[in-house]
Amino acid sequence: MPDAVLWDMDGTLVDTEPYWISAETDLVESFGHTWTYEDAMQLVGAGLWDSAETLRSHGVDLSADEIVSQLTGTVMDRITADGVPFRPGALELLTDLRTAGVRVALVTMSVRSMARHVVDRMDDDPFEVLITGDEVSRPKPHPDPYLRAAESLGVDIRRCVAIEDSRTGLASAVAAGTVAVAVPHAVSIPESDDHVVWPTLAGRTAQDIADLFAARRADAGVR
Repeated sequence: MPDAVLWDMDGTLVDTEPYWISAETDLVESFGHTWTYEDAMQLVGAGLWDSAETLRSHGVDLSADEIVSQLTGTVMDRITADGVPFRPGALELLTDLRTAGVRVALVTMSVRSMARHVVDRMDDDPFEVLITGDEVSRPKPHPDPYLRAAESLGVDIRRCVAIEDSRTGLASAVAAGTVAVAVPHAVSIPESDDHVVWPTLAGRTAQDIADLFAARRADAGVR
């Protein structure tokens, strides 16, 4: 088994990407401009303050902090009203990992209040560590969020598996040195020697994670 499994949140653990896209579209249109699906896809997995600057360039006349606050509040309101839309197989795999004694952390570019809003609506508090976008100086695709998660857990990042749904998040996980698993959702992710692509987490178990970790370590010539 790996020492830890590090989970992305939006699009990986929970299917909140439609909430974010709706919030972005409403915000841009409130300033009389247009926000397309293609525009929204450019922000999938990106840090919120980077996303805010992109929205400002599309005519949103607010500060980056105001944009982050408004978007986050809108998405949190949707979760409160509609519940947490978990991705297929995510909760089951998370439970199986914990049963197997594998430590888990959440590594998200959402702010801490948003991460807690999701985690507090789970049956228990599964994550030992939360690393959030408002607490790192360099967001994904930089390796910093994943490196900080491993440091907080006191484990070797090279003995961690990361699960991501976006190219930006995947780049962060690979750069940090994790065994990276891509589970594409809003955007496609091609096969690569740098990562493994699983079409879905449905049916995946802790043993699948262990087998993958062992195989990738063997390929790299590491025990």
